[in-house]
Amino acid sequence: MHVIDAAHELGLKDPAALLDHETLEARQAEIVRLIEQRLGLELTGKPAIQWGEVNAMADAKALQVSFVIPGKPPGSFAVRPNLFPYDSQHQSFVNVYEQGKLTQQWIFAKGSAPSTYFAGSRSGATAVIRTFVPAGIHHILIGPDHLLFLLGLLLMGGSFRQLVKIVTAFTIGHSITLSLAALDIVTLPSTLVEPAIALTIVIVGADNLLRGQGRDLRFWLALAFGLIHGFGFASVLKEFGLPQSALGWSLFSFNVGVELGQLTFAVPVALLLAGLRRWNPALGKRAAIAGSVVVIGAGAFWFIQRVFLSGEI
Repeated sequence: MHVIDAAHELGLKDPAALLDHETLEARQAEIVRLIEQRLGLELTGKPAIQWGEVNAMADAKALQVSFVIPGKPPGSFAVRPNLFPYDSQHQSFVNVYEQGKLTQQWIFAKGSAPSTYFAGSRSGATAVIRTFVPAGIHHILIGPDHLLFLLGLLLMGGSFRQLVKIVTAFTIGHSITLSLAALDIVTLPSTLVEPAIALTIVIVGADNLLRGQGRDLRFWLALAFGLIHGFGFASVLKEFGLPQSALGWSLFSFNVGVELGQLTFAVPVALLLAGLRRWNPALGKRAAIAGSVVVIGAGAFWFIQRVFLSGEI
């Protein structure tokens, strides 16, 4: 669990204090009780759970709580985590292993129904796809910065072929860095990636206002800036802590989900803008200019917030 979530539940003002050995040791019993109450783990036979120590993971700014179920492994178990209800966007990732092999993956959010696992089952690629495609769709649709970047690319319109090329360029760009970052080949800190994403939004909006009837650079902007956005997508995927053997299908499925979410947003927006321009060209042009100003303003706000006002530790 991230120290910010744990600190909120424990009433600590400074989340970083939980990375200190003495503070963590003093609060271990409270943390274990919190997890025990909210993990929502139900086991056949109801064996007693033996809780271990709470360890600090300084690099991840997180805490790790381990436990052991003594005796013969249960034939099945059900789980419905509700760890940090104060955060409506909080998600819990559950990976199930048998004999060292990943056999099941779940993502729990607020209101998720419980899930049951039966020992000896092998869900394989189907379970991974069912988990990560919705996760990719969810991530893109709740990411206002990614959506605003897409909106900026679409505001000035163009032919169907032009818009397809622009969206494809963005897809190629973020797919490359999503893969490289998720596989730990190339990684960048979020303190650099998040402000850079905000800056791409500002640049796209400014390009809309400045290029006039000049050369359309949106294809190259989408390709180049897609590389930056890919690192943002990867940070979500990597939170699952998946082994290399599982990253292939999960990476592919998450990327498919991102594309489906992207199309869900881009297609109706492009059609709406095209319809407005056909109905009233002057109004369509004013809407594009006003939209570009909004894009610039929002991007600038996020850039300032992420560089100068970030509360992250």
